Amino acid sequence: MTNPDANELWRAPRWALAMLLAVLGMLGPFAIDTYLPAFAGIGEAIGASPVQMQQTLSAYLFGFAVMNLFHGALSDSFGRRPVVLVGVAVFTLASIGCALSTTIGQLVIFRTIQGLSTGAGMVVSRAIIRDMFPPRDAQRVMSQVTIYFGVAPAIAPIIGGALFTSLGWASIFWFLAVLGTVLWIANYRLLPETLHRDHAQPFDVENLARGYRKLITDPRFVLLAFASGLPFNGMFLYVLSAPVFLGHHLGLAPTQFWMFFAMTISGIMLGAWTSGRMAGRLAPRRQARAGFVLMSLAAAVNLIANLLFVPHVSWAVLPVAVFAYGWALVIPVVTLMVLDLNPQRRGMLSSLQAFIASAANGVVAGVLAPLVMYSTVWLAVASLAMLLMGLVAWIVVRRHWPEVTEPGHLSAENEALGAQVRNVPG
Repeated sequence: MTNPDANELWRAPRWALAMLLAVLGMLGPFAIDTYLPAFAGIGEAIGASPVQMQQTLSAYLFGFAVMNLFHGALSDSFGRRPVVLVGVAVFTLASIGCALSTTIGQLVIFRTIQGLSTGAGMVVSRAIIRDMFPPRDAQRVMSQVTIYFGVAPAIAPIIGGALFTSLGWASIFWFLAVLGTVLWIANYRLLPETLHRDHAQPFDVENLARGYRKLITDPRFVLLAFASGLPFNGMFLYVLSAPVFLGHHLGLAPTQFWMFFAMTISGIMLGAWTSGRMAGRLAPRRQARAGFVLMSLAAAVNLIANLLFVPHVSWAVLPVAVFAYGWALVIPVVTLMVLDLNPQRRGMLSSLQAFIASAANGVVAGVLAPLVMYSTVWLAVASLAMLLMGLVAWIVVRRHWPEVTEPGHLSAENEALGAQVRNVPG
C-alpha cells in the first residue's frame, strides 16, 4: 500500500531520494569502519587493553541490534521523519561524546549510544521506499540504495586511517559528528513525511506487543528474514575472517587486503545494479531464484576448490565476489516481499528483519568465525551451510505461500479497504 500522496511528497529525481536514503543507511557502517584503523592507537591514548577496546565494538553492535527492534515500530506511530531526525541528532551528540572521551568507560557509553541511534536510518529508510513507490519502482530504488550503500565499507577505513595518521584518533569521531550534522540538515530540509496519517498505528505497549507477536509467529516473515539474512552471513564470514583468510591462508600483506574488499564490494554493487535493471522485466521470484543459483554455484565451487587445491589469491577470492553478486540480486526483492506482508506495519517489519540480521551477524562474528577461520575448508563449509539454510527457507515460502513472492501481493480487497478508510470524512 503506497502513500496516495507520494507523487506530491517528492518531486525531485528518484535517484536523489535514493542517495539521501542510502547515506542514512551508510551511517551505521561508517560508525564501525572509520575507527577500526585507529583501534590500537585509541587503546594506547586512553590506556585501554585490546579486550577493553573490543568492548567498544561489542557495545555498539549490542545497542544497534536491540534498538533495531523499536525504530521501525516508533516510525509506524510517530512518523518516519521524526524518528530519522531524532536518531541522527542523538548519533551526532554521541559522536561528540566519543571524541571528548578520556577513559575507556566513557568511550563504551558513547559508543553504545551511537549504536542505539544509527539503526534509525537503515530501518526507516526501507519503509520510506515502500511508502513512496509501487513494487516495480521500489525495487529500482532499493537497488540504487544498495549500490550507494556498498561504497561505505570501501571508503570508511580509508577516511578513518587518513584522519588518524594526520589528525589523531579523536578526529575520526569529529568527522562522524560533522557527517551527522550535515545529514540532519539535509533530512530536515528535504525528507518528507511518507507515513500517511491513515496508516499510523496507535502507540501503546499492548498494541506494540500484539504487533510483534503477530509478526514473529508469522512463518512467512520468519522464513523470508532467514532467506535474506543467512546467505549474507555466508559472505560476511569471509569479511570477519579477513585478517586470517587473507594474511595467513593467502599470504597477502595488509596493504594488499584491498583486492578482496574491492572485488566483494564490486560484486554487491554490480548485483544491485543488475537488480535495478531487472525490475519490471523479470518476476521478483525468478530474480531471487537466479541469485540463489549463483550463490549455490559459487559456494559449491569454493568448497570443491578448497578440498582439491592449496588456496591461492588467483582463485580463492573470486567465488566470494560471485556469491556477493548473487546476494545483491536477492536482497532488494526479498526485502520488498517482507515489507508487503503487512503494509500497516512496514516500520515494524523492517525493524524485526534488521534485528534478526544483526543477531545472526553477532553469532557469526562471536561464535562461528573464530571456530572456522583457521581452515579454508571449514570456512567454505560454513559459508555453504548458511546459504543452504537460507535457500531452504526460500523454497518453503515459494512452495507454501507462492503469492508472497509476487510484487505487491497485498490483496485487492485490502487495497480497496485502505481506499475506503482514506475517503472517510474527518
